[in-house]
Amino acid sequence: MFTITEEQRQYKTYVLSDTAAGSQLEVVPEKGGIITRWRVKGEEILYLDVERFTNPELSVRGGVPILFPICGNLPDNTYTYNGKQYTLKQHGFGRDLPWQVAEKVTEGKASLSVVLKSNELTRAVYPFDFQLTFTYTLQGNYLVIDQVYQNLSAVPMPFSAGFHPYFQCADKSQLEFDIPSGQYLDQKTKEMHPFNGNFDFERDEMDFAFGHLRSQSAAVTDHSRKLKLTLDYDDVYAMLVFWTLKGKDFYCLEPWTAGRNSLNTGENLTLLEPGASKTTSVKLTADFF
Repeated sequence: MFTITEEQRQYKTYVLSDTAAGSQLEVVPEKGGIITRWRVKGEEILYLDVERFTNPELSVRGGVPILFPICGNLPDNTYTYNGKQYTLKQHGFGRDLPWQVAEKVTEGKASLSVVLKSNELTRAVYPFDFQLTFTYTLQGNYLVIDQVYQNLSAVPMPFSAGFHPYFQCADKSQLEFDIPSGQYLDQKTKEMHPFNGNFDFERDEMDFAFGHLRSQSAAVTDHSRKLKLTLDYDDVYAMLVFWTLKGKDFYCLEPWTAGRNSLNTGENLTLLEPGASKTTSVKLTADFF
């Protein structure tokens, strides 16, 4: 049986449930359309820093933040379009603005569609008209995020997009990685390194970008939790970013359509023609063994 209930907490929270599978998904549309919790068989899959989440002044650290219209940051937070300079902060504004609920489905699955439309605030930093529609679907042990990016402008619209999921993990030494790339860029030092499947978790921070992906699937096995997480993504996602901080009980494996500064460099940038739309999807599967 599939249900969607609404709970008025600090923010209105939509709870999607698959009672037969014992799985739940929580979405907070007004706080960047974010997924805050995902439970499978009653187990928390995601990490959420509740203290930061309840403080409107701080960026969210946890759940599955949405990255749009850029992934990562820009040098000095600026880019130039048509000879004019604009300011966009790290990961863009998609994760900060309120989204509107468009549709709820509980027939055969639990799915919630949320919409973000351009407005005066967005046009001041990103001079395009757009509509984004994201549909979160919960069924059994998997979560699907279907996305539709629409360009409502009279000119081509450049963007990159992605997600920043925080996965709960108490003992990172028990993680086993299957990332379909043989090298990564250290985004701090700008150096390329070969990847043999292992990370040095003694480092204070790891911020690694994997490009030249050999397949549309990656997996992380947490042997301490007996949990295998599989991330499937469409081929528009040109890279995966691995990020974690020492002493924090999370790691992030993030699908990005383009890397940092792509709005300036054009590398892997999606350019959507006037009136056109781009449809894409990401799927997360949690298998306990």
